[in-house]
Amino acid sequence: MKNISLLMLIGLFSISLSASAQENRSDTLYTDLDHDLIKDLISIDRQNSVIICKLSTQKFKSIRSQELELDPSSSGIRKTKSGFEYYNNWMRAGYTCQFRYNPKEKQVQLIGMSRYEFGSASNDGSGESSVNLLTHDYIGNWNYFDNNKMKLIPIPSIKKKMIFPAVYLSKYTEKTFYKYQDWCAQLFEKAKAQMVKKG
Repeated sequence: MKNISLLMLIGLFSISLSASAQENRSDTLYTDLDHDLIKDLISIDRQNSVIICKLSTQKFKSIRSQELELDPSSSGIRKTKSGFEYYNNWMRAGYTCQFRYNPKEKQVQLIGMSRYEFGSASNDGSGESSVNLLTHDYIGNWNYFDNNKMKLIPIPSIKKKMIFPAVYLSKYTEKTFYKYQDWCAQLFEKAKAQMVKKG
């Protein structure tokens, strides 16, 4: 009964997250990315499935990502303290990719990624993680379902170094995120196996 109630709460929470993301979603942002006190333009071109940045210091020339797998109901962009993030929030999983202007390279750079999952029906594999692409620090907080104890067990925080090459918006595709996701899943499975072995 408790598991059913928990699943109902998670379901309602995920619906709420999805609705909130749609309410707050914007396909156009105006913010000073390149720090010259002039607002720049960041937008999603859904027809061509790309993110576009137009910087004042580059005479508002279009900087375009590679083609993305944009979902009209779950993806969008929003401002962050240092730039903006591209996000995808589905019913039981989601992720964000954070971008910031690199003044040395004069490019918009991917600086971090994060993801969450509610896992299976028993919430096995539920949790969240993030990676800072500037420091290469990964932190994962995940749970697994113990079939013997019939309860969800938190795995101690996983802290590792994840080395990714620099990725700029003009070369950005979801391949970078999928690489992170796969790496993250491997770390979870390894940590879970160690926990199960300890009993």
